[in-house]
Order: sequence, then structure tokens, then C-alpha cells
Amino acid sequence: MSEAAPARILLADEQGKPGAPRRQQDHTGDARMRLINDTDAAIREATAAIEARLIAVRRDIHAHPELAFEEVRTAGIVAAELDRLGIPHEDGIGGTGVVGMIRGGRPGPVVAIRADMDALPIHEETGLGFASGTAGKMHACGHDVHTATLLGVAALLKDLAPSLAGSVKLVFQPAEETLSGMAAMIEDGVMDNPSVDYALGFHNHPDMPVGTFGYVPGASLAASDAIDIVLRGKSGHAAHPEGAVDPIVAAATLISQLQTVVSRETGALHPIVVTIGAIHGGSARNIIPDTCSLSGTVRTLHDPVRDRAEAAIRRLCEGISTGMRVGCDLSYVRGVPVLRNDAQMLERSVAAVRRQFGEAAVTERTPSLGAEDFALMAARVPSFHLRVGSSQPGRQDKLHNSGYQPDEACIGYGVQALARAAADLLQ
Repeated sequence: MSEAAPARILLADEQGKPGAPRRQQDHTGDARMRLINDTDAAIREATAAIEARLIAVRRDIHAHPELAFEEVRTAGIVAAELDRLGIPHEDGIGGTGVVGMIRGGRPGPVVAIRADMDALPIHEETGLGFASGTAGKMHACGHDVHTATLLGVAALLKDLAPSLAGSVKLVFQPAEETLSGMAAMIEDGVMDNPSVDYALGFHNHPDMPVGTFGYVPGASLAASDAIDIVLRGKSGHAAHPEGAVDPIVAAATLISQLQTVVSRETGALHPIVVTIGAIHGGSARNIIPDTCSLSGTVRTLHDPVRDRAEAAIRRLCEGISTGMRVGCDLSYVRGVPVLRNDAQMLERSVAAVRRQFGEAAVTERTPSLGAEDFALMAARVPSFHLRVGSSQPGRQDKLHNSGYQPDEACIGYGVQALARAAADLLQ
């Protein structure tokens, strides 16, 4: 990370004065009372004072993307920032995760706020001056934005700590893209010592204008299951298929049949996706191979549909074995559960964000069949997952795209929303 000057929070009486000296927040006196007594304005002003630094941190992380469980440099940046803020933390949680702790001035519950840190195996094509310097790796999902956002939240809540009835656990998570980082952190005790009572998560959304926020009552993101299938036939000459057992034709038939799980096995009002994302079979045009392998994912929002989908896929694999004379080995692994927003956590968090930004800035959205391993936290404690608008005017970016460019203003908006939500939860 570049050697930038430490972030400074301007005191209320310094705002807007040309040439006014900038002082490091001393956690006492008028500045603290400003944060406590005029929360919305103080949060806006405090965020504005550190926004440039947060953007610089984001760009540094963006230029040096690290994949799942490789986030050593990113975790080092996080640890250094928490040290600078005077926030105690532990490193190496769940492999490369970092957990910071802000203790409030009065006893109360523990609210965990989680941000993910990993990048994707995508070659960046944005042409930005701070584009990825590592071929084949890119922050194409905005986890660099998330990391910078939570660092900003940490700075604000550190100043608000004396007024909080409870504590905040800052969870910087590795390996969200592989849906395995949160499980590793939970195994290392992230939900304990002290025990987490509530959890807040968030994600940037390029389908929403920057400066807006979204929420979904109940099931918000899908359960995600992994399917791997190996079809075993009998190799032979392509000109004489009658002397072979073709696993590629069986694979093509099975792929078509798997779509009937969506169209004929589940109700139209219960969303489900079955996608085969990879198929591998054969090495030459004139040889029927011995095997063909398929890999895919199943996404559902309702537990009964999840059960029915698994049963149907197992049945279809058994059927293809009989009908097309192939062996069929199926591995069906259940991944993260449905991410469900707790009703009371949603109500309280959305109310806090509306107090900060106004009613019109926060709208109800539809569920997504994307998945998040924050769901593992939400399965243990009442939780809420906030959608943060990140669309740049005039652009129509998509996540997991080599040209993805979120509006960096979403960092400051996210800081305000999450800091306000946590502060109000701990009043």
C-alpha cells in the first residue's frame, strides 16, 4: 500500500474553512459529542474526511488482486489500517482472514460486520490506471470496495464506541468466491470469544444507482449446491459408434434432461436454476472417449425445492445409466444455505439507513439466485444483508465481468449506511 498520510476526521467546527488545520481525532471533546448528538450529519462529515484515503486503499487492493485463501497482502493492508486506528485485531483467522474488535462504552450485544477480500480468476480489461497488475486475476466483484468500506466503518465506529451499548466485531473474510471462507472462519471461532449476537453483511450492486440501497425480506440469496458427474462409456472409432458406448452423447442427453428439473419437477413460483458450467470429454475428433465429465451448480430459495432437485438429479443419473449403457458417477455436495434476512434485523437496519439517507434512498428488491457464504453467519444469528448501489451513470456494468467498474462513491455511501445501522442497533 502506498505511504499515504493517516486519515484524519475533521472536527465539526473545522468543516468548510479554507486553510483550516486538520487534526487527528483525539476521541474526546466536541468531535465525539458531535458524533453522538448529531449522528447523521456527523457520519456524513466524518466519512467525507476519510473518503479519499479509502478510495486510495481500494485502488491499491484492486491493483494487487489475490484469489481465495491467497489474500496475504490484502490482509496485511487491513491489519495495518486497524493498527493505525488503534483497533485490536487477530490475523490468520480462517487462513487469511482478519478480525478486529471495537468495544463499546456500555455492556451489550456483539454485532459482526463482514466484508470479503478475495478476487476472481478473470483477466482485467478496464484499462484503468490502477488496473490489476497480475494477469488472470481481477477484483471483478467489488470485494476491494467491500474491504475499503469496512475499514471506513471501523474508523467511524471507533469514534462512536463510547456511546455504544455493545461491541462491534469487524470480519474481513477470505475466499467468498469459492463459498468456503466463512466456513473456515467459523471453524476458527469467528462467531465466538466474544459470541456474536447479530450480523450485518453487504454487497455492491451495479444494477442500482450509486447512492441508493436495497433490501429483500426473507430469502434474499440462494442455496448453492455443486454437482460433478462422470459418465463412463467404452472408447472406439468415431466411424464405428456401434462398437463403442459414447459418453458424450449420453452427456448431451443428460444435460437436456437436467433442465426438466426446473421445468417439470418444481413449481413455477419456486425459483430454481440448474446450470452445467463445464463439460470435458475426448481429445480427438475421430475417437469416442471412455469418459465425459460434467460440473455444475444448483441454486434454490426454498428448502423443499432443494430436496426435490437433488432427488430428481440422482434419479436422472440412474436413468441415463440404464437408458444409454453408461456408468454414471454423481457427486452432489450441498454448499451454503439460503441467505435469509431476519425480519427484526431488517426492520431496524433499514430504518437506520433511511434515517441517514431518507426514505427514497432505500427500496425493496427481488431475491437473487446468486449465493453468499455470509449465509452461514445468518444461519446462526439474526442477520441482515444490505445491497449498496454502485452503478456509474451511463454504464451498465455486471459483476464477474472483465470490464467491471463500480462507482467508487459507493464506498462512502456504504460506510455511512453500515456505521449508522450498527450504531443504531447498539443504542
